[in-house]
Amino acid sequence: MIDKIMGYTSISDKEKINRLLELDSNMYTNLGCDSTKTEKLEDKKNSRAIYRAIRQIDERIGRSLLEHMDK
Repeated sequence: MIDKIMGYTSISDKEKINRLLELDSNMYTNLGCDSTKTEKLEDKKNSRAIYRAIRQIDERIGRSLLEHMDK
């Protein structure tokens, strides 16, 4: 899904970032207290990939998201 969003040429960079952040938000919204550790780690890995894609669009925002993820 990340590649699909990144490949859009008909939308602005801001819209791409918004869609990527929405994708990230939906992942974490679907986690629950019954989610396994593996599922949580998988979502964190996917978030890192999303933030790297955002960094390709806007270095400052992407770097900030990645730095805050590690804290």
